This record gives sequence, structure tokens and C-alpha cells, in this order.
Amino acid sequence: MAHREPADEQEPTIGKLVVDAFDDFGTLVRHMIELAKSELRVSVRAGGMAIVLFLLAGFISLLAIIMVSIAIAFFIHMTGLGLAWCFLIVFGAYLLLAALLGLIGYRKIRKVRAPERTMAEAREMRALKPGA
Repeated sequence: MAHREPADEQEPTIGKLVVDAFDDFGTLVRHMIELAKSELRVSVRAGGMAIVLFLLAGFISLLAIIMVSIAIAFFIHMTGLGLAWCFLIVFGAYLLLAALLGLIGYRKIRKVRAPERTMAEAREMRALKPGA
């Protein structure tokens, strides 16, 4: 009779090792996903706070422009001109500034051209395409 050695129970089979490896890999992926979610939560929270702070800064800047406009009107009033005329002068200055900015924007937009070289290349490619 052949002598058999008792199976060593300490040594796992290859199948068990593969299953354990897949389980460990699955656990690792789940933990990575949880980490990514927590990092995204922190980033989104920080980004949302930054947007709110930018909006508040813009609103306060708008209020500051209003206040400086009133101050300018009162400084003009100190020359002896009527207060209503002073506010109209500030209003007119803002209209002139808006017109100037609009004119500059209009000139810039007129310089925008279609991508002629890209369109020419596309026409050439279409002409070289078989069956076109």
C-alpha cells in the first residue's frame, strides 16, 4: 500500500488563493470609491463656498459703486451746482463709459473671423474621401 502524507491544512489551495485575491481586490476598490466620494464632498463643499464668496464680493462691489457715485455727485455739489444736476452728470458719465465699452466690444467682435484654414482643410479631406 502506498503511503500518503496527510494533507497539510495550513496550505490553502490555488482556488482559495484566487478567491481571496478577488475578495481583497473588491474590498480595495470599494475603499478607493469611498475615499474618492469623501474627497469629492470636500471639494464640492469648498467650491460651493468659493462661489458664494465670489457672489458676495460682487454684490458688495456693486454697493460700493453706488456709494462712490453718490459721493462723486455730492463732491460736484460742493462746487455750487444743484444736486439734481450733479446726479445727472454722474449718470451721464456712466452712460459715456458704457457707450465707450460697448464700442470697444463692437470693434473687437468685428475682428472675429471664421476658421478659414480649418474649413479649407475639411473641404480638401471631403474631396479626397472615396465616394464623396
